[in-house]
Amino acid sequence: MILLGVILLILGLITGIGVLWTIGAILLVVGLILWVAGALGHEIGGRRHYW
Repeated sequence: MILLGVILLILGLITGIGVLWTIGAILLVVGLILWVAGALGHEIGGRRHYW
């Protein structure tokens, strides 16, 4: 999600399309929040493990 957000931010900056910039920023922020929450040991989506 973070990588997709960065790609959309770059595309939005290059092409000048504001919607891509906005969606990229939202995806980047949400991805960073989920990454930090997971790194701190919080359950994401009610799952304790991946299998």
